[in-house]
Amino acid sequence: MAACPVNLASSSTWSWMGCGRGAPVCPPVPEVTMTCERHTSTPALVGCREDCASCFSENFCTHCHPGHFLFQGKCENSCPNGLTANTALRECTECSLGCEVCVRRNMCVRCRADLYFLHGQCHLTCPKGFEPDVQLMQCTPQVHCEVGEWTDWGPCVRRKSVRSYRRGQETRTRQVLQPPSVFGNPCPHVSEIRKCVIKKRLKSPSRL
Repeated sequence: MAACPVNLASSSTWSWMGCGRGAPVCPPVPEVTMTCERHTSTPALVGCREDCASCFSENFCTHCHPGHFLFQGKCENSCPNGLTANTALRECTECSLGCEVCVRRNMCVRCRADLYFLHGQCHLTCPKGFEPDVQLMQCTPQVHCEVGEWTDWGPCVRRKSVRSYRRGQETRTRQVLQPPSVFGNPCPHVSEIRKCVIKKRLKSPSRL
């Protein structure tokens, strides 16, 4: 059996032939038919680019190596303007308006320099119940003043400026329990004074 040329591949087909009619019984004889065909090479699997950790195709990455960020199917060293480099997901994330760095669109971690940060969002002015911290550029809860109960009235004391001997004044106070924040409700007055009459002291009997 002749061999196929170098650029052709051989394939063999086996069939079994019996004896002809009227011939004595005989064992079947195998017949081999060889054909020559052209080589059909299987294309090699396409690998990802070096900066891709995984990919859908050679030109479309689905996950990047550390230090690179996925943007439109490519792994970039940095993200374009308007997007932030998410190191956790290794992708360029679109942030909300006024946000410079975010972990996802509705969760900002750093606002623009002229905006205040509150609960993952950026605000031009702080909402009701909050006040701006211009040093940290954050909205902090407003704290209103709280005071305790009044004390009892103190003793009636004569003032030096009053000529009348029996006229005086007495005072009561209350403590500040919670000082207010900068924009919180201020504390009310914590002391009160009212006029009073000094009771005349009873003279003790003279000693004999």
